[in-house]
Amino acid sequence: MAADRLVGEALEVELERLLEEGASFPPSQEFVGSALISDTAVWDRADADPVGFWEEQARELVWAKPWDTALDDSNPPFYDWFKGGEINASYNCVDRHVEAGLGDRVAFHWHGEDNSQRTITYSDLHREVQLAANALKDLGVKPGEVVGIYLPMIPEVVVAMLACARIGAPHNVVFGGFSAQAVAERMEVSDAKVLITASGARRKGKAAPVKEQVDAEINGRDGGLPSLEHILVVKHAGQDAPMLDGRDVWWHEQLQSADPDCPAEPFDADHPLFILYSSGSTAKPKGILHGTGGYLTGAAWTHKHVFDLKADKDVWFCSADVGWITGHTYIVYGPLANAATSIMYEGAPDYPHQGIWWELIEKYKATMFYTAPTAIRACMKWGAELPAKYDLSSLRLLGSVGEPINPKAWLWYHLVIGGGNCPIVDTWWQTETGHIMISPLPGVTNAKPGSATRPLPGIRAEVVDEAEGNEVERGRQGLLVLRGSWPGMLKTLYGDDELFIQTYFSRFGKETYLVGDAARQDADGDMWVIGRIDDVVNVSGHRLSTAEVESAIVGHPAVAEAAVIGQSDEQSGQAICAFVTLESSHATSDEIMAEINQVVADRIGKFARPKRIIWSDDLPKTRSGKIMRRLLRDIAEGRALGDVTTLRDPAVMAELEKQVAAQASEEG
Repeated sequence: MAADRLVGEALEVELERLLEEGASFPPSQEFVGSALISDTAVWDRADADPVGFWEEQARELVWAKPWDTALDDSNPPFYDWFKGGEINASYNCVDRHVEAGLGDRVAFHWHGEDNSQRTITYSDLHREVQLAANALKDLGVKPGEVVGIYLPMIPEVVVAMLACARIGAPHNVVFGGFSAQAVAERMEVSDAKVLITASGARRKGKAAPVKEQVDAEINGRDGGLPSLEHILVVKHAGQDAPMLDGRDVWWHEQLQSADPDCPAEPFDADHPLFILYSSGSTAKPKGILHGTGGYLTGAAWTHKHVFDLKADKDVWFCSADVGWITGHTYIVYGPLANAATSIMYEGAPDYPHQGIWWELIEKYKATMFYTAPTAIRACMKWGAELPAKYDLSSLRLLGSVGEPINPKAWLWYHLVIGGGNCPIVDTWWQTETGHIMISPLPGVTNAKPGSATRPLPGIRAEVVDEAEGNEVERGRQGLLVLRGSWPGMLKTLYGDDELFIQTYFSRFGKETYLVGDAARQDADGDMWVIGRIDDVVNVSGHRLSTAEVESAIVGHPAVAEAAVIGQSDEQSGQAICAFVTLESSHATSDEIMAEINQVVADRIGKFARPKRIIWSDDLPKTRSGKIMRRLLRDIAEGRALGDVTTLRDPAVMAELEKQVAAQASEEG
């Protein structure tokens, strides 16, 4: 029945049955038979000699000079992997594949929001990257100087990143959904010498000016941006742009005049590859700095083995934006280092229609799909009937990334998108870790809906107590930490070594990285990441993870999505407030509200029941899909709303305010 991609009432019945059973999902014998890793020996080998294990993976890359010392750990937390080695990331992602005769292999099937299409081969990429690298050199960019990149999801963003890597200029990519103010701020704090941006961008059928907005922000700042010497502008979306003589240059003109030959320069393994700034939830964004050799080793190995990549056959589709770490590692560096063929989509998951992802999978015969739980829940809300219209039989593996995936969403993804036949790799990692750290290996692991299962080979992850950082017994909740080092970890916070130590290594010592997530290990040793340490509600002394309550609420068959916050309460200190979106086939009612409370009581306890449920047609999300719980707290407490300009749909807040006001009126 699962293989028929269930829809309607039959799907809800099957989901409920599997949720009640607490089922686990072993890989099929067919999958195991062709898997790159099909037994546990790889963990044994890595546990016995973790440094030797990572050396083995690094040798899969091409080094201009071999390393002298695989790991210099004499000054934690400033670890130095592959010390003395020299490498170029751009060469490893492009040149070596062309030299191996793979120049005609497709690197990207690019699909525009307006249905425009481009096919970029590795030879195409090789040519464009060399031109762009020389274009940057002609603008005076030298190794170690930062280049900012603020582009939509177009092939030029990949070309720009690889061109920077080719000449040793760390790139600072800013997500295209961020405001011009955020761009200027990140260019200022990173002392960027050049900014690569676009004249315009497509956003759900409309062309929006980009360069013009960037200009207004830069020109409006006191003193401008002294370090910024040039802005390189990609013409896109039919938009023209104002150009300042002496500073601004058109991308196509600069590339036309550039030398076509630009050999890749070897750099120290530790040479900075990129800076990626945090989303700005803190007062000042943190610049996560990654090196080259170690990061590329981790990116390539995890992409190949977590997703069981067969580069000569597979078509890879990661729905992330290149502006986030997922895009850096699993759209650019991991897939290209492995000579993979990828799908790159310019637009949103619901434009020009809500089935666009499934249309692309059918069109390009994608074999792997990697997306976020937030997106999966949105697809659930739109209904299983939609993906059922498309041929998704090419898919052989699914992945999730970005946050813990609740079991119901996992099962829906498995049954509706994977047809019950595709392993799901539920991956846990961070911008700081560089690549996946905890995940099933699909040819070995029995997957459990909601669990990222176990640390990957060569990774030491533990759940520890809050007081002294000692490992807790299985079944008990604690803090997730990472011991020691791994190749892809951040080098530091750009320009602030002290904050780097204070943020990640001050609580339990300089050899223990504090993740910032709560977690527990079950009796089998599998990891369940519960949520951020600060995403906790304290109800009458009971510390509850908001993610745990959200997962329980979404377990109700009528619920598509939920966001939980802690609200001030005279009686209990804090009370649970839940914003709940129902699936389109259900209407709000007191009966459903009572059922939701009962589900939470059954799965967690009566003390965890929401004191307040607010119905919402949608939740406030950034353009990357992250729910803005800060705004939900503001609205629940009746405070003035903060900045809503980064929301995908700012109108959501106005509707929620009406809902909250109407409910308050009824209660009062």
